[in-house]
Amino acid sequence: MLYRLGVIAGFICLSSVVFAVDPAPSAEDADIASQAQEVWRERRLELGEQVYQHACASCHDEGLNGAPAMGDREAWSTRSPMWSAVLFEHSRNGFMDMPARGSHAELTDLEVDAASEYLLSQTFPEMPLD
Repeated sequence: MLYRLGVIAGFICLSSVVFAVDPAPSAEDADIASQAQEVWRERRLELGEQVYQHACASCHDEGLNGAPAMGDREAWSTRSPMWSAVLFEHSRNGFMDMPARGSHAELTDLEVDAASEYLLSQTFPEMPLD
């Protein structure tokens, strides 16, 4: 069965069912969304720290095997200006001497990305998180 979707004067119409759409969220809704985003970021960094300690710290804490050490701004300054996108890719798939997923194939992309974001947040705390 095909349904038609249309927007008519602030309403979404799906076939014969009409849903009212509030064109602008209230201040309360915006505050709730902001709080939810902050909680999400905190949880992501907590996950990132756990994964970092499990899979990344053995090299990145001390800068072993050519790995740039966490917190060593100078070592990281020569890296790509694409920051997280490139780091996420390298962390997932490996790069030079760094094995994919820190040699922990069981890690999900979300876990690897969270660890990478955690590392960057500790090295460059003034930078906004994605």
